[in-house]
Amino acid sequence: MRAALWALRAEGPQRLIVAVPVGARQAVDMLADDCDEILCLRLPALFYAVGQFYDDFGQVTDEEVVSLLRGAHEMAGSR
Repeated sequence: MRAALWALRAEGPQRLIVAVPVGARQAVDMLADDCDEILCLRLPALFYAVGQFYDDFGQVTDEEVVSLLRGAHEMAGSR
């Protein structure tokens, strides 16, 4: 998330807002320095991993990520 915020900040947006459904207090505090606003619906006292808050939190393969990034790049190029 932090790398994405840095890359987006370099594009010069008017505001940079992060919105996440759940997060660890330490992570939310760290990310707050890299955006204009952060919205986090749940900040549980005991946070071990994001997956503990989902019924299904399957892993994404490298191939799936590459495919999604290529598709997003192609969509952005068609605008």
